Amino acid sequence: MKARARLLLFAAGAAGTAVVFTAGVLGLPGFGGPVHPYADRAVAQAVRQGTSNAVASVTFDQRAFDTLGEEIILLSAAVGAVVLLRVVGREAQDGGGARRHGPAEVFDALRIVGYLLLPLTLVAGVYVVAHGHQSPGGGFQGGVVLGTALHLLYLAGDYPALQRLRPVPLFESAEALAAAAFAVLALAAAGLAAAGRVPALNAAVGVEVGCAVVLLLGKFFQQALLVREDGPDTATAAGPGARTGAGSGAENGEPP
Repeated sequence: MKARARLLLFAAGAAGTAVVFTAGVLGLPGFGGPVHPYADRAVAQAVRQGTSNAVASVTFDQRAFDTLGEEIILLSAAVGAVVLLRVVGREAQDGGGARRHGPAEVFDALRIVGYLLLPLTLVAGVYVVAHGHQSPGGGFQGGVVLGTALHLLYLAGDYPALQRLRPVPLFESAEALAAAAFAVLALAAAGLAAAGRVPALNAAVGVEVGCAVVLLLGKFFQQALLVREDGPDTATAAGPGARTGAGSGAENGEPP
């Protein structure tokens, strides 16, 4: 796209945004006044529909459109990273050299802590997602916890185990299905009680965010940890403290 076309496209989008923003601002009550109609209506609506967490009711029930927009932004970022880095990875692989990763050399204490914290962090992430409609937290927060929890294996120096635990094609499909499920649930909200649809929407957000985080980190790791067998000076970046050199055990896929 030429610079003139990009400028015209930006101008059209900016003009539309300015019109919508101005129309919304003109209808707001005076700043600093004693009347707060939005807060009163949001809490009353949450109580009326049986949602114990007023914040979750606003996010997933009364203003679900902004949550859907945030999901689409994260989905687009993950898809863009996957597409871009997948092309770069294929080009690097075609250039010669095999890509193999082996366990890295890390301190035993770090390895043990990583293995012990992995199941605890996964349980904590599931808890945050499952109770997002009842307490502070929710799908976004729990999804980030779940997505990053898997990568404790990387800190523990066991990148091969991380690769086995997070098959990228499966997470790509799960992310797309979760985003579609959220959109379908939001469109079908009229047929569900708020107390029932908020947990369902929350779970869909948790799955989508968790998978997106895993995909983003996984693709960046895949590029950063390329192991090439081009010569004796090639570095093998299999994790923190990885060995270097063509004859190291990490490069040959063997334990250190």
